[in-house]
Amino acid sequence: MAWTRKKKVLVFVPSLVVLAFIVSFVVARLQSPAGARIGVVEIEGVIAGSKDVNEDIVDFKEDPQIKGVILRIDSPGGGVGPTQEIYREVVKLKEKKKVYVSMGTACASGGYYIASAANRLYANPSTITGSIGVIMQLMTFEDVLKKIGLQSDTIKAGEFKDVGSPFRKMTLADREYLDGIVQNIYGQFMKDIAAGRKMNIDVVKKLAEGRVYTGTMAKEVGLVDDLGDFYDAVDALKDELGIKGKPVLVYPEKPFSLSKWIFGSLAQDLSKELSSGLFSSPFKFIMRQ
Repeated sequence: MAWTRKKKVLVFVPSLVVLAFIVSFVVARLQSPAGARIGVVEIEGVIAGSKDVNEDIVDFKEDPQIKGVILRIDSPGGGVGPTQEIYREVVKLKEKKKVYVSMGTACASGGYYIASAANRLYANPSTITGSIGVIMQLMTFEDVLKKIGLQSDTIKAGEFKDVGSPFRKMTLADREYLDGIVQNIYGQFMKDIAAGRKMNIDVVKKLAEGRVYTGTMAKEVGLVDDLGDFYDAVDALKDELGIKGKPVLVYPEKPFSLSKWIFGSLAQDLSKELSSGLFSSPFKFIMRQ
C-alpha cells in the first residue's frame, strides 16, 4: 500500500504542475486584452534569404490577436530576389494590418526597398538610408593566370553562357548585356518605391542614383515620414490602432543559433550567403549600401 500511495503522489504532483501552467496561461491571455498586441519583425544584417522573415510576416498577418506590425530594419541591403520577396509580403500584410518601420543604424538599398512598402517610416536622425541602386561587381584573373603559365579553356553553347567568368576579360557585348539587366532591376526598384511611397517616379529617380541620406536628410526629401526610435514608432502605431495602455510586443520565436552565439551576426550572415548559393554563380546582383 505504501508503494501505491507514493505512486499516486507522483502522479498527482505533475497534474498540479500542468494545472498551474494552464491557469497561468489563461490568466496571461486575460491580462492581455484583444487588440493590444503588436507584432515585431526584425530584419538584420545582409539580406541573403527571405524564408524566415516571410514566415514571420505571414504568421502575424493571419493571427487575429495581432492588430499591427512593426518592421525593425537594420540592414545595408542584400540580394535582389529575397528583397523583392519580402517587399511583396509586406505589401500583402499592409492590406490587412497597419505596418510601421523603425530604422536602426542602417536601412539602405534593399533594406529601404522593403521599408518603402510600409504605411509609415521612422528613422533616427543619424540612420543611413536611401542608397537606391543596384550593383554588380566582377573580378578577372586572366592576366594573373598568364603570368603563372595557366590557361583556361571554355566550351559553351550560347554566346553569353560564360558572361562574368573570371577567366577572361569582358567584351563590349558582355557589358551591354549585363548593363541592360542591371538597368532593368534598377527600374523595378524605383517603380516599387514610387508605388510604396506614393511618389512620382521622376521624383524617385532624382533621389536615387545610389545616394545615401541620413535620417534627417531623408525626412526632408520625403523618403521617411518621421524621426524617432523604435519606441516612438511603437507609440505612434499604438495611437493609430487605438490601443489603450501599454501594448504587448510580440516577437517571433527564434531557434537557437550556435554560430551567432559564438561568432556574432557576421558569422550568421556569412553562413546564410554560403547556404543560399549566391557564390555558385560567376556574378550576382545585390542591393547594398
